[in-house]
Amino acid sequence: MSSHGTASRTVLTDLDQRSPTSFYWSLTLLATIGGFLFGYDTANIGSALNFIPYQMSGFVLGYLVAGTSVGAAVGAILAGPLTDRFGRKSLLIVDAGIYAVGALLAAFAVNVAILIVARTLIGLAIGADSAIATAYIAEYAPRHRRGSLSLLQQWMITVGILVSYLIALVVLKAMPGQAYHTDWRLMFGLGAVPAVVGLVLRAKMPESPRWLLRNGRYDKARDALALLGVDATDEQIRDSARTLAEQERAAAGKGRFANWGPGVRRALFVVVVFFVFQQITGINVPLYYGPHLLAPLFAGGSGDKVTAAVSAVEVTTIMTAVNVAATYLAFRYIDRIGRRPIAIGGYIGMVVAMLIAAGGLVALSGTARIVVVMVGLCLFIASFAVGVGGTGWLLQGEVFPTAVRGRAASIGATADWLANFALVLVFPAWLAGIGLAWVLVCFAALAVLAIVFVATCVPETKGLSVEEIIHKFARRT
Repeated sequence: MSSHGTASRTVLTDLDQRSPTSFYWSLTLLATIGGFLFGYDTANIGSALNFIPYQMSGFVLGYLVAGTSVGAAVGAILAGPLTDRFGRKSLLIVDAGIYAVGALLAAFAVNVAILIVARTLIGLAIGADSAIATAYIAEYAPRHRRGSLSLLQQWMITVGILVSYLIALVVLKAMPGQAYHTDWRLMFGLGAVPAVVGLVLRAKMPESPRWLLRNGRYDKARDALALLGVDATDEQIRDSARTLAEQERAAAGKGRFANWGPGVRRALFVVVVFFVFQQITGINVPLYYGPHLLAPLFAGGSGDKVTAAVSAVEVTTIMTAVNVAATYLAFRYIDRIGRRPIAIGGYIGMVVAMLIAAGGLVALSGTARIVVVMVGLCLFIASFAVGVGGTGWLLQGEVFPTAVRGRAASIGATADWLANFALVLVFPAWLAGIGLAWVLVCFAALAVLAIVFVATCVPETKGLSVEEIIHKFARRT
């Protein structure tokens, strides 16, 4: 190997072996503002749903909750080729603008049709962001902290969910008489505030250094690497680009779809199936439908829908706080424990939790029933947050080569959102057909299948560079 090859490897190795500075964490928080909006805009429907004054059939109700998922699936699949062509940064900026427009449109909706359009529009931004953010982070994150940095996306999602419910509580308690008029509009409209902040600040982000190298933008790549603490000469930058291309060719197949070689296809299969299990095991049911499901448990004989709904929102806020705390544990330990063990442990906890909640619904009543159901749901959310929620997004960002990372990640995100949409859409009819307890038992059975899948199909990737991960998938085909 020439000295050029050694130099080029040194530049990329230096990037992979850096200790994250405050700039890395600031950049990652900026990249994950979309995660906050993702959480806020998908969860606020749970608080507002009981107060939207428009007539809705069961199907329309399901679509209103799941409409963001439809837009997210479209946004994810569109974002892939666009971000591979135009870069990660530009798409992240556009996403923030779409978030803002969708939030304001929902706040000023005059009928359910406009509200559904607004939710679908927000979904476009959510889907695009979910396809891009972790890919962007993976392309600059040091290999030994890539898990923690990438899981900030999931943590910000949980914070967004929590903030959406806290805002709902403040609004409903401050103006209980406006629940069917101003309150639900405020819940939607306030989402535009962080979106505008993200729109402004994301314009100051550096582009992904690996994307710049892959696309021959050497001056900008040198500047981006310098911001990340890696100083390199023009010669080293060009050698880095050549080495990156050689590594991708070595893992690629032949012919028209050379970049989609056996290793990439296997990685895509793992990510897609992981995402499907992530959704169909039921996590978004308590987060999306929580207040709507729990309100009857608090209503008693009072008949006061606003009071019951506020109580249910309070309880759901507790569940989302558990989500935030548990995701922080995943953030702390994902790079120590590894992707496979933490995912398997998460799914085991979900199985136990769903059976506890189902048992409480069937065997108990009154306060005991509420307590046991809450314990089960909180354990379920905590298990998901620690082992499953962030792991899928981390794998999506780290297992694909730079040449197709955007497109491959978008396919994974699209699968995630289609599974999300299908589950949330059919849940009202499923609930009416067999009852919540048996729905929870079904989720537990699906989580058992997920354990088998992770144990047999998901390789461990902790501590590897993204290029090494690609070769690991290629060797297993």
